[in-house]
Amino acid sequence: MVEVESRSVHGAHPRSGGRALFSALSGHRITYLFAGAMTAAVYYALLGLGLLATNGAVSYLFLVVTSHLVTVIIVYPWYRLVVFRVSGQSWLAGYVRFYVVGLSFLGASLLGLPILVEYVGIPIMLAQGLIIVMSPPLSYVIHRSWTFRNRTNV
Repeated sequence: MVEVESRSVHGAHPRSGGRALFSALSGHRITYLFAGAMTAAVYYALLGLGLLATNGAVSYLFLVVTSHLVTVIIVYPWYRLVVFRVSGQSWLAGYVRFYVVGLSFLGASLLGLPILVEYVGIPIMLAQGLIIVMSPPLSYVIHRSWTFRNRTNV
């Protein structure tokens, strides 16, 4: 019998392709998880500082909106350059898409927080944490398939 072996790109063994793909995806997931943790930390710090600085004089929902806006401005370059490695596309158009996705999660906070804070009695920061924990998987899928997708193949 003659054994025929096919090689993929650059002479790699065909069975190593699955491992390489898994490795690449794992690395991408790690950078995304790090970005998510960084985003949550920046947002929490801004919201917490806002709550402390205003001492109840400003609505917590206004502080949520303000903290969200500032956080998106701060973290967008990291998502663009490190997590999704986008180049050659408009920064402004990418930012607008990034912010639109963020608005959906801001909406979830603006709807969920009053329910958890006012009716259930959970402290603001804890309630916001519960809402944030639910968002990364959905956020990843939306950013991967829409915000940062490769538009040259469209």
